[in-house]
Amino acid sequence: MKAGLRWMCFALMLSAGCPKSSFAQKALTWQEIREKFEAANPTLRAGQVGIDESKAQEITAYLRPNPGLTLSTDGTQIAPYKGVWQPFTGTQFSSNLSYLHERRRKRELRLESAQKATGIAVSGQANLDRSLLFSLRTAFVQALQEKAIFELAKENLAYYDHVLDVNRERYKAGAIAQVDLDRLELQRVQYESDLQTAEESLETAKIQLLMLLNDRTPVDQFDVTGPFDFSSQIAPLDEVRQAAIDNRPDLKAALQSIEKAKTDHRLAVANGSTDPTFSAWYSYNPSFNNPFAHQTFGASVSIPLRIFDRNQGEKLRTKLDIDRNQRLTEATRAQVFSDVDSAYASVNSTVILLRPYKDKYLQQASRVRDTIAFSYEHGAASLLDFLNAQAEYRNVQVNYLNLVASYLSAASQLNQAVGREVIQ
Repeated sequence: MKAGLRWMCFALMLSAGCPKSSFAQKALTWQEIREKFEAANPTLRAGQVGIDESKAQEITAYLRPNPGLTLSTDGTQIAPYKGVWQPFTGTQFSSNLSYLHERRRKRELRLESAQKATGIAVSGQANLDRSLLFSLRTAFVQALQEKAIFELAKENLAYYDHVLDVNRERYKAGAIAQVDLDRLELQRVQYESDLQTAEESLETAKIQLLMLLNDRTPVDQFDVTGPFDFSSQIAPLDEVRQAAIDNRPDLKAALQSIEKAKTDHRLAVANGSTDPTFSAWYSYNPSFNNPFAHQTFGASVSIPLRIFDRNQGEKLRTKLDIDRNQRLTEATRAQVFSDVDSAYASVNSTVILLRPYKDKYLQQASRVRDTIAFSYEHGAASLLDFLNAQAEYRNVQVNYLNLVASYLSAASQLNQAVGREVIQ
């Protein structure tokens, strides 16, 4: 029996000494989360296939017209000649080879238009990545926020349990009444509820992040880590605006659409020109009396007369399309400035609210809580004062964490508006 007990204790010691990493993954940073997202998100991968499809269309656009080959026969006898069946006697054979020659650089312009369409697809994929990264960053910040609130709830509960232990000893010594101890113990329910709610919210945030990552890792084995703080250093608005003009993929796609529309107009003008068809043929006709005329060779050029159809409609449409894309680009540029200015104002506003919290309010709330708790333990403060001080400390800490999350969300919004990370 004693030997079995010793083995059980030894097994418990081994299990306690096992590192947690054998059961849970390493906490992932933002950069690691982003890399996993870009490698596994099905929406992004589908967008990449669209780029490959556009590149395949470049091959089609640059293909030459196929030549035409015609083989024909005529004059085959269907009755015996002088009583002898000779089916190919007197039969005429001919072959014709034709080729359409495209003028005015039609083929090159088709390729240029397809290449610019691929450039627009690449910019569209970058814009999709920008939008999805904002959703990913929001989910990541949410997970960090819930993790910080969960840690705060654990800390508050541990602190309150310590206070309860002290006051239980005071009750045993007759320093406080039974009703005061009961009220203190009833107040613990609030801290237990905070902890349970924070744990549930943290799991929900992790589930949302795992969905974006297309990851099937169990929630209890998935964790994230990163700085949950703010920085008051922000680049000037003019620099941020210029960075957005240089980096926004939707604005780049709009500018590329103008260039593609110009190329399409040149292609429409070229398609209105005449393309000749060159033909050459060889024929064998044994029915001629002149034996030297049995084999003949000829050539011809076919030129369509473009009297009515000169591609007028496409010329006009593509010309109008240039103006339309220019207007859309102006609208996109205005939207870029609006996005940047709004996000920049949100970041500044949140920083203004956070500064006094970090410089003064957090220390004050902690100092008031500890002072009132000490005073209550020594009979110099009422129970109501003590409970109020605990609630004020909790509210200040939670408000601060929520403000930090608001700052990080506003920073993510600004990064999305710019098209790259200007605030880490």
